[in-house]
Amino acid sequence: MFKKAKQNRVFQDVVEQIQDAIIKGKLKPGARLPAERELKDLFNTSRGTLREALRVLEQKGLIEIKLGVSGGAIVKRIDAEPIVESLALLIRSGEVSIEHLSEFRIKIEGSLVELAAMRATKEEIAELETMFNQAKDYYEKNDWENFLKTDEKMHTYIGIMTQNPVFQFVQKTIHDNIHQYYDEYLPMNKERTLENLTDFEKIIEAMKINDAKKASDIIMDHVKRFSDKMQEKTRSKSNFTMQA
Repeated sequence: MFKKAKQNRVFQDVVEQIQDAIIKGKLKPGARLPAERELKDLFNTSRGTLREALRVLEQKGLIEIKLGVSGGAIVKRIDAEPIVESLALLIRSGEVSIEHLSEFRIKIEGSLVELAAMRATKEEIAELETMFNQAKDYYEKNDWENFLKTDEKMHTYIGIMTQNPVFQFVQKTIHDNIHQYYDEYLPMNKERTLENLTDFEKIIEAMKINDAKKASDIIMDHVKRFSDKMQEKTRSKSNFTMQA
């Protein structure tokens, strides 16, 4: 499966050979890579270079390195976890502006909700409506924290309704991390929460009659309105700071 690494690019070649074997299915999830000594001989490389290559593969989420007598490098199932974590860190770091996030969400969530409305089963729509009723209950109790958590679940569930794992991962990552922006720029109150509920109710009704275009238009308008409010609050803060 493996051959001696090219000596002018040993480290990169070791990484690429193992990565290629995993991607092409020659190494299945759960399989254990040969022992370190055997790999070192197979690649004709030093222990230090090999260990560095294995660490890179672990960071990519392709293998898991377990310590101990029964340890070793174990092949992991390929998933979107590393990408999700990177996107989550980018959002939480504040490097993504409200304007950037708004532009992205309007384009992506419009398509996402349209696709969900086209593919959703009656059972899935009923499940979304159950979440909506839970959010409504929190609204009536003025429980903004649990309302936002339920709102997050509804957005994430719409990602699931698309039956597309890429949409699902992106949607979940955004809504797992977006509420820090609401906390700072647009804290929930009775009026804003009711507006949020009203929009979601309209989306669910559009889904019930398979009006994907209408559902898409509603979510794009929803994102734009709330983003405009946050941007206005951002500008107000900036002006206040400059005057101070």
